[in-house]
This record gives sequence, C-alpha cells and structure tokens, in this order.
Amino acid sequence: VGIDVNCVPLLDVPQKNAHSVIGDRALGRSAVEVALRGREAAAGLIEGGCLPVVKHLPGHGRATRDSHEGLPRVTAPMADLRAVDFPPFLAMRDAVLGMTAHVVFDAIDRERCATLSPAAIRLIREDLGFDGLLMTDDLSMKALTGTMGARTRAALAAGCDVVLHCNGDPVEMEAIAAEAPDLEGDALRRADRALTARRSPEEGDIMRLRAAHDALTREMADA
Repeated sequence: VGIDVNCVPLLDVPQKNAHSVIGDRALGRSAVEVALRGREAAAGLIEGGCLPVVKHLPGHGRATRDSHEGLPRVTAPMADLRAVDFPPFLAMRDAVLGMTAHVVFDAIDRERCATLSPAAIRLIREDLGFDGLLMTDDLSMKALTGTMGARTRAALAAGCDVVLHCNGDPVEMEAIAAEAPDLEGDALRRADRALTARRSPEEGDIMRLRAAHDALTREMADA
C-alpha cells in the first residue's frame, strides 16, 4: 500500500518495576534478545520495502511513567545504562533512521529529556555511534512542555535532525513548520542516505519466513 517507513523496532530493554508502556512491544527481556530480534525485524522490514526506525534512543525500558502522559526520569547510574540499555542501539548503530526518548536520564542530563538535551544527543552520536537521521518522538506528547514552536526549536538546537508530530492538529503543525528550517549539512546528508536506502519489496515466501521465525525463537529459548 505504499508505506515505506515504520517506527519499529523498539530496542528498549524492559526493566522490573518500569511502566508498562513498552510492555509487549519489547522484543525480549535482555539486551542480547532485544539486539538480535531487533536486527532480524529490521532486516525483514527492509526486505518488504520498508525502512525501520530504531527507538527510543538511548533507551526507554527503565521509565516508570508513560511519556505520552508525563515526563519519565531514570536514575540508574551510567554503568547500568552501558551494560543493559545501550547495547541494542550499539548493535544497530548502522540504522539509517532513529527516534529519541522523551526521558530524563540523571546520569546524562538532569535538566532535560534526551530529545531536548545536547548531552544526550552527543552520547547518541559519539558513544552509541549512531549517524542515522535522528527524529524526535512525537512533540505533542505530554512529557514535553511549552509551545510547539518552542519544543521544535529546543529539539533542533539539541541536535535532532527532524521533528515528529503525530496527532494531526493543523494548528500545531503550522506552529512546528514555522520553526523547522530546510534540511542542510549533516541532517540533509543523513536524510539523503535514508532515502537512498529504500528498496523495492522482495517477493514474500511465508513458509520461509515462518521457518526463520521458528528457528530464531528456538535459538532464543536455548540461550
């Protein structure tokens, strides 16, 4: 039907006592499971002519609030983030599209969520090695405050390449468009690379795909 981008796979590693917003969208319970299944999901999307968007950089699995409804804060030390939350994103750092998390990480920036934090965007680029086109999570989510124009300016100033707005409100859309400049520099380079990565769908073989899924499931069960 012409859809050539999908905002999956989630590479968030769910943690005990976290909010259920990630829930059954999680690809596993461990960093290894999430990384392996994320890679396979992305490959399947690409075979189907659809670009994957890895999310939510640098991780949403520890959030104790739903960022659609409020601002989550993660207090885990950097050592825990590097051991559990970051590895799936490191494993897929070659993805051409990615999305940020509206989550405050005390170990990175106590004042701003990752979407609006230059320190968090720098970590995504340098420590996680992600050089794909980086979009915000939905700017209309309640984790963020201020006008849509202010949110747009803050996200782009922090280092996001593009902003995402999902609720279809034309007034909000106009406010965002007024603050979003034309793509240039690295943002344009990343966008061009993503566009170039699009492929025509391959012919689907459902039996082959089911066999590959079952083999992967067995592999995970034995791990």
